[in-house]
Amino acid sequence: MDRTWKGNLEKIDEYRWKIPRSYKKGMRVDGIIYASSKMINSILQDMAPEQVANVATLPGIQKYSLAMPDIHWGYGFPIGGVAAMDERNGVISPGGVGYDINCGVRILRTNLKYEEALKYLDKILDALFYNVPSGVGSKGKIRVSERELRDVMIKGARWAVEKGYGWEEDLEKTEEKGEMKGANPDRVSRRAIERGLPQLGTLGSGNHFLEIQRVEKIFDRKTAEVMGLFENQVCVMIHCGSRGLGHQIADDYIKIMMRAMEKYSIHIPDRQLACVPFSSREAQNYFSAMVCAANYAWCNRQIIAHWVRESFEKIFGKSARELDMQMIYDVAHNMAKKEVHKVNDKEINLIVHRKGATRAFPPHHKDVPDVYKEIGQPVLIPGSMGTGSYILTGTQKAMQETFGSTCHGAGRVLSRKAAIRRARGRNIEVELKKAGVKLRAASRETVWEEMPEAYKNLDMVVETVHGSGISKKIARLVPFGVVKG
Repeated sequence: MDRTWKGNLEKIDEYRWKIPRSYKKGMRVDGIIYASSKMINSILQDMAPEQVANVATLPGIQKYSLAMPDIHWGYGFPIGGVAAMDERNGVISPGGVGYDINCGVRILRTNLKYEEALKYLDKILDALFYNVPSGVGSKGKIRVSERELRDVMIKGARWAVEKGYGWEEDLEKTEEKGEMKGANPDRVSRRAIERGLPQLGTLGSGNHFLEIQRVEKIFDRKTAEVMGLFENQVCVMIHCGSRGLGHQIADDYIKIMMRAMEKYSIHIPDRQLACVPFSSREAQNYFSAMVCAANYAWCNRQIIAHWVRESFEKIFGKSARELDMQMIYDVAHNMAKKEVHKVNDKEINLIVHRKGATRAFPPHHKDVPDVYKEIGQPVLIPGSMGTGSYILTGTQKAMQETFGSTCHGAGRVLSRKAAIRRARGRNIEVELKKAGVKLRAASRETVWEEMPEAYKNLDMVVETVHGSGISKKIARLVPFGVVKG
């Protein structure tokens, strides 16, 4: 079946393309896709632009339905989609957050140089693979009661730090300080709690990973120094989310909203965009449960970061403090947030949906940690294993154009099934080893699904957000050790 999108697309400039409101009945705003001329043809190879147009029909949407250069087909919203709704008369849609609520990225620096860590790489990978449970249905080393899980859903990363998993300053460098307000565990289903109880402190599977990386190139030395980065430095990147808890919350509330739309006389072109007015009881319940999942995810990454530090301490015989294993930042990729933005020169309260997109706030924004006030919020963009990752910063132009948002990764070009078909008969692990990347993985199938060619060219994605001015390149990192679920 031909999946090429053949809709109406107009070029705005070198990095932006418009789907005009006139393209589809019911569109309330234009769609804007961020992509270079080199990338746009591959973006049109699936129907994700149609999803951009569908999102533009949602009640209360402001300015544009946006798509980042890592856009690809998703549930309802495209992955790489951003949409902001007026809090008073707009909607919230679980499809605009995604199933893995607060899937996100955290990065720790070290004072080690690449050559120092390379000698111990096998031992480091073995320690990480042993210390951090990973894979489908993996269960954590931490056993929490239901009462403790309620605390996790309210306190987030702070719960972990209070229990000795990490440092107080980690919270300052976490989006929302790892403790988003508005959580109500009473809005989380029994099934979601059952799924979340055994999975705290687990990596999960799919595109989630632990990567030992080296700083390959620095683009802005002054900004990099503020983050404590230098060339050839060893860093560790953690990519995971809210596990079964978040997935179940999404599933529960999508069903609730599908039933509720008729009550609110909401008519949309795709039922996967199920939504309700943000002021409604169903929306408030979903938002409270979504915050619970977000806080669970921040707690999860906090615990994993602690175990990463312990693994390095064991291998190098030094404390994590001596190894300078400070956290640089932690960002969320799948979230709906209450934020204030300017629309038509007037500040209004919005619900900003970022699905497979990253917050990118500029220097001096009130939500940027004091240590980064002069440079802006760090933006972490992971690539596929074997390619590379980037650290960027947010900009004022992002606030003006994209509600302070940017891309979140490379973006898939092959479905998981297609990647498995292409990988059959090959040894991806050996291919990666030849490219200088050692791998520990819970299953061969995950390695096939996540092979580098399943994703877009990350350099082109980042060049688009940098060139368009919605993010600023600071450093490029490349992996040399990877742990996959």
